[in-house]
Amino acid sequence: MSPASTAPRPDWIPLAAGTPIREEVPLQRRRVFVQVIVVAVLVIIVVALVGVFAARRLAESEAVNDAAATADLLADTVVQPAIVDGLLTGDPAALAAIDTVVREHVLGDSIVRVKIWEPDGRIIYSDEPALIGLTFPLGEDERDVLNNPQIRADVSDLDEPENVYEREAGKLLEAYRPVWTPSGRPLLFESYFRYDEVTARSGQLWRGFAGVTLSSLLLLVVLLSPVLWRLLDRLRRAQTQREALLQHAVEASADERKRIAGALHDGAVQDLAATSFAVAGAAERAEALGQPELAAELRVAARTVRTSIGGLRSLLVEIYPPSLATAGLPTALEDLAAALRSRNIVVSLDFDEEVTMSAEHQQLMFRVAQECLNNAARHSTATRVDLRLHRSKDLLTLEISDNGRGFDPNSKLADPEEGHFGLRVLGDVAARAGAELDLATAPGAGTRWRLRVATR
Repeated sequence: MSPASTAPRPDWIPLAAGTPIREEVPLQRRRVFVQVIVVAVLVIIVVALVGVFAARRLAESEAVNDAAATADLLADTVVQPAIVDGLLTGDPAALAAIDTVVREHVLGDSIVRVKIWEPDGRIIYSDEPALIGLTFPLGEDERDVLNNPQIRADVSDLDEPENVYEREAGKLLEAYRPVWTPSGRPLLFESYFRYDEVTARSGQLWRGFAGVTLSSLLLLVVLLSPVLWRLLDRLRRAQTQREALLQHAVEASADERKRIAGALHDGAVQDLAATSFAVAGAAERAEALGQPELAAELRVAARTVRTSIGGLRSLLVEIYPPSLATAGLPTALEDLAAALRSRNIVVSLDFDEEVTMSAEHQQLMFRVAQECLNNAARHSTATRVDLRLHRSKDLLTLEISDNGRGFDPNSKLADPEEGHFGLRVLGDVAARAGAELDLATAPGAGTRWRLRVATR
C-alpha cells in the first residue's frame, strides 16, 4: 500500500487566493500633478494652522509682557503716590482718594479691575466695593512677589473665588507687584487687563506671518509646477520604454526557446536517431557474422542512444511544447506524462471532453502542471501520479496528486532550501493570472495540487 493511502488526508493550504497581483499602473501625469497640488495645499493649510497657533502664543506672551510693563509703570507713577496708611484702617478719606486716582488714571479700555491686598489676603481696596474687606488666601506666586519684590503677569484664572466679579468681563490678564505705605508696610497691587489685545495682536502677527510664509509657499509651488510636469513626462516616457523592453525581452525569450528547441529537434535529436538505427543495424550484422559479444555491446550502445533521445525529447517539451499551441493543453499534458512514464512512474490522465480555454489559461495550466510533475519525478519518490482536468460552469480545475513521501509545506514556505523556490514561484504565477492555487501535503501523505481558474 502506498504512503498516500495510509496517512491522514492533509488540509488545503492556499498559495494564491484568486486575486491578481496588482500590475504596474501606467504613470498618469495629470493625476500625479493633481496629487502633488493637493499635498501642497494641505501643507499650506497645516502651516497656516501652525502659524495661527504660534501667533496666538506669541501674542499672548507679548500681551503678558506689555501688561506687566504697564502695571509696573502705573504702580510707580500713579498708585504708589496715592497710597496712605489710612487704607490699612479703612479710612473713608483714604479710600475716596485712591478710588479717584484709580478711576481717573488707571481704569480704562484696557484695565477693568484694580485690587490692593494686604499680605494676609485681605482686600483693602478695589474699584468693586463689594470686594473691600473680603479675605482670600494669596497664591504662592503672589506671596513670592511680596517677599521678593518684582512684577509678574499671567492669564487670570477666573474660577478662583476672588475673581467672581471679573467673570462677566471674559478672559483677562492679571499683573501684580508690591507697593508700600508711607510707613513701609508692603501691599500687593493687582490690575486686570482685557484679553482682547491678545486677539488683536495675534491677528497682526498672523497677517505678517501669512503674508511672507504663505506667499512664499505659493510662489514655490508655482515655480516648481513646470519642473514637476517635465519630470513626470520623463518618468512616463521611461516607464513606456521599460515596458517595451520587458515585452521585447519576453518575446525574445520565447523566440529563443523556440529556436533552441527547433535546433535540437532538427539537429542533435535527428542525428542521434540516425546513429541509433546505424548502431542497431551494426549489431544485427555482428550477430550474423558470429560476433555475439560485439553485437551485445552494440545493442547496449543503441539503447543508450535511444534513452538519450527520450531525455532530449522530454527536455524539448519543457523548453518549448509545440503541442500546446498546435494540439492544445491535453496533448501537451500527454507529452509531460510521457516524460514521467519514461522514469517508470505510472501517470493517469483524466480530461473532460471538449475542454476549451484561452491561450493564457492553457499556458498557466501547462506551467503549473509542468512544475508539479517535475517535483513529483525529482523529489517525491512517487510511483504514481494522477492528473485531472475538468470544467464546472465558469471554473476550470486542474488537480494533480501523487503517492510520494510528501513534505511539510509550512517549513518549505517559511525557509526554502537554497535554490528551491518552487512553491513561491507557483503561487506568484497563479496569483498574477488571478487563479486559485491550493496545496495539500504532509510527510508520508503524498502531495495534491489544485489550480482553479475562473473563465469569466
